[in-house]
Amino acid sequence: MTGTPPGTPLRVGLVGYGLAGSVFHAPLIAATEGLALDTVVTSDPDRQRQARDEFPDVRTVATPDELFDRAAELDLIVVASPNKTHVPLATRALQAGLPVVVDKPVAGTAAEARELAALADKRGLLLSVFQNRRWDNDFLTLRKLLDEGALGDVWRFESRFERWRPQPKGGWRESGDPAEIGGLLYDLGSHVVDQALVLFGPAARVYAESVVRRAGAEADDDTFIAITHANGVRSHLYVSSTAAQLGPRLRVLGSRAGYVKYGLDPQEAALREGRRPGPGWGEEDESLWGRVGSGESPLTGGGRVEASVPGDYPAYYAAVAKALREQGPNPVGVLEAAAALDVLEAARRSARDGVVVSL
Repeated sequence: MTGTPPGTPLRVGLVGYGLAGSVFHAPLIAATEGLALDTVVTSDPDRQRQARDEFPDVRTVATPDELFDRAAELDLIVVASPNKTHVPLATRALQAGLPVVVDKPVAGTAAEARELAALADKRGLLLSVFQNRRWDNDFLTLRKLLDEGALGDVWRFESRFERWRPQPKGGWRESGDPAEIGGLLYDLGSHVVDQALVLFGPAARVYAESVVRRAGAEADDDTFIAITHANGVRSHLYVSSTAAQLGPRLRVLGSRAGYVKYGLDPQEAALREGRRPGPGWGEEDESLWGRVGSGESPLTGGGRVEASVPGDYPAYYAAVAKALREQGPNPVGVLEAAAALDVLEAARRSARDGVVVSL
């Protein structure tokens, strides 16, 4: 619970206004009933102007110190700054008595994530991880199919986040410095591993291949992760910036049927274009819907069309607001994120040493 009177929006401080802060967090916070974007932290004058242009009532400050000086006036801190700052900023927020949302990956190691979870528990504060891809249309559609038993017993789950970016863009995300926690394994890998664990449970064994393919790149840009889940399901996960031909986003094979879906959820593109949640949000053109069937390729008309469940990123912050107001459930707990980090750490070791890692 917060100290803000009922009916008054919870005041949110957002640290970071790069891709994560400006495209995902700020618009979703502003669109959530019961939340108000109060302050944005960025030292970049251009980003400060951008934040004020997009949200005229927002305050901008240059440093986290200026934000925490006003801790008593805030109800929630959102950490959307570079990965290496996630743990220290989340720790500071919790020590200041403030609930926290942290962008993925919450930490560089599972041990750090569990330490944060222990601190949040000790302080009795919400600590949530922004795993927005749990509200992608393909993921929601697959969950519906699994709940209906449409695929039978799932044998293999294939998930791809592939891009064609032959020229590195630079920046901390592509840095080879381990302290930056860059590379695709911890970026897109955080999403595909999280989805696999949510769908099919704990990992028992992990194998990975991770390489740097592009000239001038320092961090992994083409990675494959194989998970054997404790229940026997096999997950094959691909994240790449060097895929000249993109594979299906999802290919799920079961004892009764399979589900194949091409194309990314439309919400990120909509947010990048400046669109905001409202009527029709998250809906996808029928031409991109997946297919369910057996014995024939979906590209040659096999199976039936399966309407995509609309994507719903706004559901994440709605759940955060409810958790703070009504003590509802945390939409993404930190111990869940720690389990995904166990897999990512095992994948890094597997790729380095050429071994299968048991968890």
